[in-house]
This record gives sequence, structure tokens and C-alpha cells, in this order.
Amino acid sequence: MPKFRSGFTAIIGRPNVGKSTLMNTLIGEKIAIVSDKPQTTRNRIQSVLTREEYQIVFVDTPGIHKPKNKLGEYMVKAARNSLEEMEAILFVVDAADGIGHGDRMIAEMLREVSSPVILAANKMDIADKEKARLQIQELEAASKFDDVFEISALTGTNIQALESRLASYMPEGPKYYPDDMITDQPERVILAEIVREKALQLLKEEVPHGIGVDIEEIRDRTDKNLTEVSASIICEKASHKGIIIGKGGRMLKSIGSLARADMERFLGIQVYLELFVKVRNDWRNNPITMRSLGYDIREY
Repeated sequence: MPKFRSGFTAIIGRPNVGKSTLMNTLIGEKIAIVSDKPQTTRNRIQSVLTREEYQIVFVDTPGIHKPKNKLGEYMVKAARNSLEEMEAILFVVDAADGIGHGDRMIAEMLREVSSPVILAANKMDIADKEKARLQIQELEAASKFDDVFEISALTGTNIQALESRLASYMPEGPKYYPDDMITDQPERVILAEIVREKALQLLKEEVPHGIGVDIEEIRDRTDKNLTEVSASIICEKASHKGIIIGKGGRMLKSIGSLARADMERFLGIQVYLELFVKVRNDWRNNPITMRSLGYDIREY
């Protein structure tokens, strides 16, 4: 009988290269927030892939970037700290957008780690393949990778091969989580991320980076066979509040409608969602507010 294998894999890369989409595809469930705007992942999100012979715990990290506030500093530290004591590191680059200075900076940082590093060139389905492969070769020449995979997290291309290779790096070990567990994140964190994702999708460029979401209450109404969720979108300026609410409340209603549908899929029950908007000036530089929204900056 083959021995059971288990371990941890950090998913790392610059913002908006498809790390969250890749993790969701590997797990087969939507765990991490997905958006076409950069720097959407703010916490280390652990998700669990369990097969008959192995279990891989994925840690989806915030994108590494130059921080502009305390929240940005927290995000970068969270990403860097995720590299410690990992069985493998999955370094994701955007083959369609091109490999640039930010990727080379991360590759240089990864030269210092002892864990195996797998380069995943994502979005190959829409990339100029000849150009992308030349850039991958240049990055390989300047760095040290144990494996290189050309993938598409969106279409699933080469994902099975990548998973099998990652599993080979996992040592013999215990099953850390039950078979039916796909994330270690509390329910309210996932629900907050669902609301934030919908706001990111619908709002303009400047507002989304200044918002957080506070799940104030979750009530299971067994008498009505539904779950009631009360949540607040936190923004930094009074002018942003009006944009989030929208004319006649239409924007907030659209955010709530999309969020409620995803919540119902996640919880497997009908959801009644109450959504509010609150202003907390410069909250991304306020450690107290950051902690209240789930960013445990004391770890860093």
C-alpha cells in the first residue's frame, strides 16, 4: 500500500496573474476572491485538496507589490511569510501580459528559499506562445526552478499534470483536514470576501481598493429555512459611499443580488442579505479597523 502524502504549497506571484483562479480550479470550488483588478487577495487563504493518496494544503497569498499604506505592507508581509516551511512553492506568472520586472524581483527572492519552486506560466490560452516561451527561458536562466508548466487556470489546461507534480513533492504525512473540508477560513470571512468580490466587479477603479466588508451578523432561521446575513461595506470617503449606493440605491442592490446568489451556492441554503455602507476615514492605515475586518496584523 502506498503511504499517504501531505503538505503545504504556497501560491505566489505579482498581483493579477491568476493565483486565486488557479487555486479555485485546483480545489474545484470557489474559495478565493477573483477579480480583474490587482491586489484583491488580502489575507493568506488556505484551501485543501484531498485525494485518495495525498492531501495538499494551498496557501493563496496576496500579490507582491510596492505597498502604499499599512494594509499594503500587511499584504506583502503575508505573502513573504507564506514561503517559510512550505513543501513546495508555486510561482505564477502571466504569460499573456508578459514577464516583467515584478516577476524577476520575485524570482530573485525565491532563489533564497530551500523549498522546491515550480514556475506556472498562466494564461497560455491567450498568450503569444513564442514570445511567452522566450521570456520563460530568460526567467529560467536567471533563476532556479525545479519544474516549469505552461497552464491555463481558466480552461484547465495542464492543471492535472501540475497537481500530480505538486503531489510528488509532498512527504509522507498525516491527513491534516477531513475529506470534506475545502478551506480553513471561517464562514464569515468567506461571506465577506463574496461581497467584496462583487463590489470589485461593479465599481470603478479607485473605490474598490478603499473598501472592506464587515459581516455583522449571521442568523440561521430554521423556522423559515434560510440564513439571514447582515453586512456592511466599509469605505474611506463620504463621496465613495454615494458611488457604492448608486442612484436610487441601484448599485448597492446589484452588489447585494450577485453576492446573495454566491452565498446561497456556498451555504447551500436560501439567504436573505442586508447590505449597508459605512464610512471609516483612512481605515487602511488604522490597525484597529484592520483587525476588526479580519486582518490580523499582529502576526507580522
